[in-house]
Amino acid sequence: MSQCTGFRWYDGHTRTLITSLSMKCSYVAENRELVEGSLTRHEFQAETRQLLDIVAKSLYSEKEVFIREVISNASDALERLRRLQVTGQQMTETSLMEIRITTDNANGTITLQDFGTGMTKEEIIENLGTIAHSGTKAFLSQLENRSDGSSLIGQFGVGFYSTFMVAKSVTVYSRSFTPESKGYVWMSDGSGLYEIAEAANVERGTKIVIHLKDEEQRFSDKTVVEGVIRKYSNFVGFPIFLNGQQVNTLQALWTQSPNDVSESQHEEFYKFIADAYDTPRYHLHFATDAPLNVRALFYVPQLLPEMFGTQLIEPGVNLYSRRVLIQPKARGILPDWMRFVKGVVDSEDIPLNLSRELLQQTAIIRKLKMILTSRLLKFLGDEAKKDRKKYEKFFSDCGVYFREGLITAEDDYQKEEIAKLFRFESSFERPGVTTSLSDYLSRMKPNQQNVYFLCATSREMAEMSPYLEPVKAQEMEVLFSFNMYDDSVLGQLQKFGGKTVVSVENYLAKSDDKYTQPDGVNSLPTEQAQSLAKWLEQTLGPGKVKEVKVSGRLTSHPAMLTTPEMSMARTITRSAQPEGLGGYLQATLEINPSHPVIQNLSEAKESNRQLATLVAEQVYDNAMIAAGLLGDPRRMLTRLNDLLVQALKRE
Repeated sequence: MSQCTGFRWYDGHTRTLITSLSMKCSYVAENRELVEGSLTRHEFQAETRQLLDIVAKSLYSEKEVFIREVISNASDALERLRRLQVTGQQMTETSLMEIRITTDNANGTITLQDFGTGMTKEEIIENLGTIAHSGTKAFLSQLENRSDGSSLIGQFGVGFYSTFMVAKSVTVYSRSFTPESKGYVWMSDGSGLYEIAEAANVERGTKIVIHLKDEEQRFSDKTVVEGVIRKYSNFVGFPIFLNGQQVNTLQALWTQSPNDVSESQHEEFYKFIADAYDTPRYHLHFATDAPLNVRALFYVPQLLPEMFGTQLIEPGVNLYSRRVLIQPKARGILPDWMRFVKGVVDSEDIPLNLSRELLQQTAIIRKLKMILTSRLLKFLGDEAKKDRKKYEKFFSDCGVYFREGLITAEDDYQKEEIAKLFRFESSFERPGVTTSLSDYLSRMKPNQQNVYFLCATSREMAEMSPYLEPVKAQEMEVLFSFNMYDDSVLGQLQKFGGKTVVSVENYLAKSDDKYTQPDGVNSLPTEQAQSLAKWLEQTLGPGKVKEVKVSGRLTSHPAMLTTPEMSMARTITRSAQPEGLGGYLQATLEINPSHPVIQNLSEAKESNRQLATLVAEQVYDNAMIAAGLLGDPRRMLTRLNDLLVQALKRE
């Protein structure tokens, strides 16, 4: 049952003793402290006044983070007390291990209280005046020298001074955990002075009363403060009560053993952390203490905005340190291409700047990024083996990210690790069945040096491609990609498993093909075929082809176009149709002397030069279409109509 309790407390802003009444109730920060003894006044050093001004005006990007900072200090104090309890340290009796926050609209205050280690008078002077005591450079040196960080738990620093972003004055009550310790009050308006006095009725731990500036009164509103707590401190390891009600009820799943977390818990947590309504395809939950302390929980969503052509999404992983949000949608801890991943990373080893908001780009961050990236890549590789169909659907939906990753990878090792996750159809597999580059390597012939691939719009178009014929005739496996950008993407890969990754078009353009008339095949005589090639070269001109040659590599196609840089040619075609593309890219037209079109064309150039010229142009354009280089086929329409007229006349 609640009861009214009279008390007197010291208002650090008005410097007056006030007598009031308070309703005593559970989980609410109570005002029972009484100032006793004389106040002693201390002056901050000039260096500290300057730093306080920086903290209050420019160190933090958002003023609301002062709540995060004070809660973090409170959590640290409670954690330090818990460690001391384990060692059997004697301390003042109290079983409370919680944080209480109370807002007061009427008086324009917000009060934050913990029941942790608290401070003696000497510790108050040292910790609340750490910067004044040591100077800025010494303070930073102190942080750097304490590599394990344990001795800083429960102590105050720059984070406490963030309260002056919103406060016109701050009053701190504290009593140490040590037996027979006394309570003290510390007060300052941040202008350069602070005062200390002994105080009665101070509970173990620390209570901070922030008297808000007129323009910062929103922080005396319960709804505003609750939103800030849920944003930054929702997973702090101790109960946080706001005006008597616990706020942080959601568990920090990443701190638990993966075996203890159910699928329903994962779904609920994913929806919270990703602000999503779907369920995750995959989740990766792991912890490691070497080489860095890392706790991570990652999710791969079912739906992503980029799948539907909308703008690039932001990074989806939030960065925590000891359960406190440091950076939402953190950049730099995963490669940009992994922005589809949602989740949480928590590490005590993360090097932060003084505001705890920005990552310092150090070797540790690079190491963290490498660890997380490697674990995700390995995880996805394992999932591909567990459920092939599920992974194929995932890669079909999210392959664009992996292509970006391969192009932007920092080194060849990363490229190869990403490439392991690609999936392709194959000339050795039935339609619809996919395979990996690693599987391809396992099936290669003993002396085969290349991994061959062919880009097409569909399986049907790939199998109809003139470029497949020569490689297939050698009984070489060819990977089929139906993504128009894989020409460039796989061109960036270059090597996989020590083998050269090459498109069949580029392979054919660079390989030797000395034509000899085959026996037992209806084909143009060598001299007649060479004559036709020379005529075609003159007729098409250097604006279209560098060379026309007789080829023995084709069987069912009349001609094909080769160029050393087919990927570049297609890229240019997609952006604009340049005049004289064939000459610009040193294109070679290869003709098949055993094909009826070429045989009849050889006769037509002697008997009907006009028709032969139309057919020559069409053969070239057909080869351009097969190569994926004809940007606008409408320009062929007039010629096709003329050819139809010629064909009908002959009928």
